[in-house]
Amino acid sequence: MKFRWALPLSLAVVCAACVSAPPAPEPAYDAETAVKAIRQSAAATRELDVQPLRDNRVEDLRQSASALEKQGKYAEAAATLDQALAINAGDPALLQERAETALLLRKLDDAERYAKQAFDGGSKVGPLCRRHWSTIAAVRQHRLDVLKTTPVYKEELPAASANISRIGKDVAAARAQVEACTVSAPPRY
Repeated sequence: MKFRWALPLSLAVVCAACVSAPPAPEPAYDAETAVKAIRQSAAATRELDVQPLRDNRVEDLRQSASALEKQGKYAEAAATLDQALAINAGDPALLQERAETALLLRKLDDAERYAKQAFDGGSKVGPLCRRHWSTIAAVRQHRLDVLKTTPVYKEELPAASANISRIGKDVAAARAQVEACTVSAPPRY
């Protein structure tokens, strides 16, 4: 009878060890501010900006998507841009707009994928190029912020530190690409 309390006490200790702290909340991601900053990155200096002629159907869909986005109907805007991409799948401007809509929907992997496709199929300089790389940098920066706030066990610390370092380099590389997109106009004599 002396050890009647021993079993309940040992179960309480075991159960207390099973309880873990709740995961740290993910850092806030303000998608609207991120998209605004991305679009502002296009307005840098005076430079040549060649715009292709657009199919009228695609242009109508782009304008509809823009109106939907302004109303906060991001999913509908994305669906409208998807319709435009079905008509002209390789249009870098459409792909970039779709990337920005993916950001607004907080689908960061999709946003990075669309921005990379847009860069691969478009001009490697100019305002649109800066938007591509600003999108990629924003996605990578958010990944870095999440990683920095994620708790890890002591034995996972070296791998987590290496991952933080790698993603930090990815962010810096994307930001450097933003700057590389700006090409000054040739001198006029």
